[in-house]
Amino acid sequence: MSNTETDPVELACRTRVASPARVEVLGARSVPLGGQRAMRVRRTLPQRARSMVGPWCFADQFGPDEIAETGGVDVPPHPHTGLQTVTWLFAGEIEHRDSSGVRALVRPGELNLMTGGRGICHSEVATRGGPVLHGVQLWVALPDEHRDAPRDFQHHVPEPVELDGATVRVFLGELAGVSSPARAFSPLLGAELLLAPSAELTLDVDAAFEHGVLACTGAVTVEGTELDAGDLACLGTGTRSVTVTNRTTEPARAILLGGEPFGTEIVMWWNFVGRSHEEIVRFAEEWEQESERFGRVEGYSGSTPRLPVPPLPGTRLKPRGNPG
Repeated sequence: MSNTETDPVELACRTRVASPARVEVLGARSVPLGGQRAMRVRRTLPQRARSMVGPWCFADQFGPDEIAETGGVDVPPHPHTGLQTVTWLFAGEIEHRDSSGVRALVRPGELNLMTGGRGICHSEVATRGGPVLHGVQLWVALPDEHRDAPRDFQHHVPEPVELDGATVRVFLGELAGVSSPARAFSPLLGAELLLAPSAELTLDVDAAFEHGVLACTGAVTVEGTELDAGDLACLGTGTRSVTVTNRTTEPARAILLGGEPFGTEIVMWWNFVGRSHEEIVRFAEEWEQESERFGRVEGYSGSTPRLPVPPLPGTRLKPRGNPG
């Protein structure tokens, strides 16, 4: 997805190492995202309280949404730099087109991983593949040695892992004895957790990682801390296991994220991840000039051929990391 805010927050992000016993809960804010009537998404990352979980620097949750009522997602071609995008659906279907020439249909339970290192652009449009659209899009910041990686797109369908009271799908990294073949550029984890009614699930995790549990449906408890749908529970390094409990009599769904603390300061504004104010300004100018850095999306038929860059803030983009 694109960050379609007309006045996007500018962030230079650092991570911090929190106490493993502490669960930090972040609520989401509502943001309009394209569509005929501007379907709204719940954005949990970034925010001023916390900008990243490992290399994960952006988390949007959309739906469940009746496409006939909202028009669904229709995001015109827009640029990205310095990141990978992860699109994961629970319901519905999205058509993805990008400037590497890829056209793909994003469906539930299938990883769609786009690398926009040096630069890429793409469009996303909800199809009539289902009446309801529900899912997440997540961004991963690329480390210095890979932040100019070439354009790429990977598709992977993870096999479900059946555990006591839960089904786990590992789309990035390793968990529960399963390893995803999808290529990431730093140590991380991404998995969907589907919990049976009133089930409790304990997973062994890498103690070198920070972790986040994003509650998607129902109400869950993480290490004894209650979450509502849309909340993100963050745990610091040193955590060796994560316990997630479904507090409802219906199935509940969550996304487990993890990764080593990101050791490099990044500047994040609109759809760009860079390292300085000057880089972000240059990326914005090159997108407006239709530079070959981003290429072109072929076949998109929306009324707006490409998203314009929002006005840059009147002051210099300044570092805003997680509080100590």
